[in-house]
Amino acid sequence: MKDRPLTQAEIFRLWFPMAATWLMMATEGPFLAAVIARLASPELNLAAYGVAYSFAVLVEAPIIMIMSASTALVKDNQSFVRLRNFTYGLNLGLTLILLLLLVPPLFNYITRGIIGLPLEVSRRTHQAVLALLPWPAAIGYRRFYQGILISRGLTRRVAYGTVTRVLSMMGVALIGARYFPLEGATIGGLALSAGVTAEAIASRFMAHSSVHRLRTQKSNDAHKKELKYRRIFHFYYPLALTSILALGVQPLVTFFLGHSRMALESLAVLPVINSLVFIFRSMGLSFQEVGIALLGDRDENLGALKKFAFRLGAFASGSLMLVAFTPLSLLWFEKVSGLVPELARFSLWPTRILVLLPALTVLLSFFRAYLVRHHVTKPITVATGIEVGVIVSVLLLTIHSLNFIGIIAAAMAMILGRFLADVYLIYPIMIVKRAFKFEAA
Repeated sequence: MKDRPLTQAEIFRLWFPMAATWLMMATEGPFLAAVIARLASPELNLAAYGVAYSFAVLVEAPIIMIMSASTALVKDNQSFVRLRNFTYGLNLGLTLILLLLLVPPLFNYITRGIIGLPLEVSRRTHQAVLALLPWPAAIGYRRFYQGILISRGLTRRVAYGTVTRVLSMMGVALIGARYFPLEGATIGGLALSAGVTAEAIASRFMAHSSVHRLRTQKSNDAHKKELKYRRIFHFYYPLALTSILALGVQPLVTFFLGHSRMALESLAVLPVINSLVFIFRSMGLSFQEVGIALLGDRDENLGALKKFAFRLGAFASGSLMLVAFTPLSLLWFEKVSGLVPELARFSLWPTRILVLLPALTVLLSFFRAYLVRHHVTKPITVATGIEVGVIVSVLLLTIHSLNFIGIIAAAMAMILGRFLADVYLIYPIMIVKRAFKFEAA
């Protein structure tokens, strides 16, 4: 480890390629929404694309945190092989689940019976989910190898892989819209699948040298614990539950919006608003693996990471506020996203309610990084459970009891849920810090 303190510039150099990666991914939503909005039946296809994306994200949820696990756990050949096999098994299981979801009787029961989608939206959603079938396994594959790159400081290669993803996604979307008679929602699903598959292949290629070194590195030190599958499971299952709970929020929100006042309008603008807010949230999401990689064996870089996180959170939320409360918002929703003026104005207040979400996301990533680095993952799941519980409670109150407009209720629920999750994590962080200082002494 370095004797001198970690500088803000050093953190920035490792973080910036990761932020660029998330920002490039954040362009997917606005780009595809803009393409879909300019094709036939934009409201129906935007709603179907949003629902299909929610399904795909929910199914991929258990594999999302494999990047954090790879960053923290893969140190030698034995740990590489064990976590790789674990990842591949999880990928197979998730693909089978998505296939099961596509069985028409089950799919129609969920979309029409439970969510209450109109027939035309449900039909388009099924086509889009079918197009997203490669999505979960490709996500798991590339995040496993990206974690290896991050732990070795090769975050620029992660960014290069995402360039491949975005260019592939854009190419498929534009070619599909121009030359193929497909529904807009289906084009969106095909473009996302093509992009993430290209990124997975690129990530494996760029991790080749790192993998080669890992495969020749043996863990002969007696003090090291062997990374058995049981240990991986106990480390990872709270993280998987965290992702399931967190990403399960999207289908839950979709369900409530389908039964809310101004339901179709709310469903139509939800992916557009999410895409805009995600651009600024991505600055915080990119910080988690950086924190894991840089914290240090003795927490020697905790102060520097805390200072960086504070500045990052202020910048992220300040930037979204600049868009949400100025004419830039209508410029984004109408000119960039392609919404009609009525839907653009409808999107303003939900976006303004969500301006603090990027800062709260930075804080959450900082807390998670500290806990994962110390192999204490269960509080992360509890925090996410609190967040989901608050979101559901607020949606029940505002939509079913107070008859709020759906998208307004959703924005209020999301901001309050994330705030209370962050507040909860303060206590386990304090306990881990005290225990770590005691052991070090």
